[in-house]
Amino acid sequence: MKTAIAILFAFIGLSSYAQENLDDYKYIIVPKKFDAFKNMNEHQTSTLIKFLFTGKGFTTVYDDQLPDDLKFNRCLGVVADLQDDSSMFSTKTIINLIDCNDNIVFSTMQGISKEKEYKVAYSEAIRESMRSFNGINYSYTDKKDKDKPLTVSFKNDVKKLDESKAAKILKEEKAKEKEKVAKSTAVISEETEKTQYYKDQTSVASNIKKAEPKTSVLKDVEVKKTVVKDIWYAQATETGYQLVDSSPKVRMNLMKSSVDNIYIAKTDAKTGMVYQKDGNWIFEYYENDKLVQEELNIKF
Repeated sequence: MKTAIAILFAFIGLSSYAQENLDDYKYIIVPKKFDAFKNMNEHQTSTLIKFLFTGKGFTTVYDDQLPDDLKFNRCLGVVADLQDDSSMFSTKTIINLIDCNDNIVFSTMQGISKEKEYKVAYSEAIRESMRSFNGINYSYTDKKDKDKPLTVSFKNDVKKLDESKAAKILKEEKAKEKEKVAKSTAVISEETEKTQYYKDQTSVASNIKKAEPKTSVLKDVEVKKTVVKDIWYAQATETGYQLVDSSPKVRMNLMKSSVDNIYIAKTDAKTGMVYQKDGNWIFEYYENDKLVQEELNIKF
């Protein structure tokens, strides 16, 4: 029972901040060309990110196919920006969600791939980054229903105009949109996981329903403890720490989370989390569908 409570507390801590912030936004806007690349949808990054966000229950649109309410009020959405930290030997990605004031409201864990083929490497790294949204039960809540803050919306201003002026503004807006679509050479996505091939420019409402959260039942937990454990030394990195033994050899990478003393952990063969419990550092992961807790001897 105590173990289950500790695990639930850790996961709640990791996701509660993201849950609270993301519920304020109705849309996720995906650029068709990220700043990190020269070409549109290079390595099929734009289609993949839109596909994965839609699959996780978000209303996702391309940056040139904004619905009317988002055109008039860009603060209804956040832009998904792909941060490319790749090196010569590995592909590394982080997905940042940026609001209308250019503030980062959420950053994913760093996804890493050592595949040599770019398309495969970016697909693997991006999918790993998107795991940060697992367990987030997103549901858009209009800010007006929360605090009723003062918002400036061009659409609301149109309603206050007389009918002739309002009709003229909306007519001009639609004409500009048609002209933009006619001149655009941008490719548009069909968005299937296999092809991710662009074809239709018409914005289509997603028919993917938000998955109901499954209740996690934690029954059997295997605790691995050793009498004498090698000391792993923590060395600071840009995203957290790398743990090395006395060889020295890198045994594990720790990436910071939004909660103190809780890290996203990855070895060559396992992925899980490391947190402090009763003064000890615990590495928690799944092995053959069984939750395992392994005590570590870390020296910071």
